[in-house]
Amino acid sequence: MEIILLKDVDKVGDKYEVVTVKNGYGRNYLIPQKVGVIANATNLKKLDDLKAKEDAEIAARLSEFQELADQLKDKTLKIGAKSGTSGKIFGSITSAQIANALAEQLNIEVERRKVALPDDIKTLGTYTAVLNLHPEVDSKIDFEVVAE
Repeated sequence: MEIILLKDVDKVGDKYEVVTVKNGYGRNYLIPQKVGVIANATNLKKLDDLKAKEDAEIAARLSEFQELADQLKDKTLKIGAKSGTSGKIFGSITSAQIANALAEQLNIEVERRKVALPDDIKTLGTYTAVLNLHPEVDSKIDFEVVAE
């Protein structure tokens, strides 16, 4: 079954992408949850209009994203983690923790999916994350993992 996704769906596809899914998944989950619509001729025509409208909105918000990137420049987040005596933390730091720290410390709301971490962060120290705010605007934020 061909489906046009209206939202990003993990392991299926991105917003406004036409994907092929099993009939039951499309009929019983994607369509009732309003996450996708059937990819017929009418909906494919609407898709082009939706993409154009969203591209215009994103282009209009470009200056907002650039301001946000300027605010993040030269800022450092502190993220507390439980660690052992050797500096190794229990678990790892995730993009959700970075997004929460941005909201708490700098009052900046960023989706966790827009935060890209360099590698698995399993030790105390200073790292840099990349925030994919806009296709044309990528911002880097430094964060320090400290022992709680």
